Amino acid sequence: QVQLVESGGGSVQAGGSLRVSCAAPGRTFSTYTMGWFRQAPGKEREFVALIRRGGGSTSYADSVKGRFTVSRDNAKNTIYLQMNSLKPEDTAVYYCAAAWQVPNNPRATDFGSWGQGTQVTVSS
Repeated sequence: QVQLVESGGGSVQAGGSLRVSCAAPGRTFSTYTMGWFRQAPGKEREFVALIRRGGGSTSYADSVKGRFTVSRDNAKNTIYLQMNSLKPEDTAVYYCAAAWQVPNNPRATDFGSWGQGTQVTVSS
């Protein structure tokens, strides 16, 4: 289990940008594959993006490709999700998660450690 702490959510108008962060205080998480998920009210938690351990290859949900970018700074034990061209349908609680190895389009159950989530609200 890895303790994860998200930050950086907020409210923005459609077309705007936000960056959310996820830190693992006191842990070196360079050996973990890190993911971002989101959950809107009344909906299941869905995959957004991931960045793998080692080479840092990335994978994205089709709904965010070209708009969102995931990155990691292993020296700071932090990953980021830069969200551009935000849409009202991006409104959700965003969660980061850690796992050893996951497929390219993972399910939430593929990850064993989760943060508490941060709210992102996009108004039209």
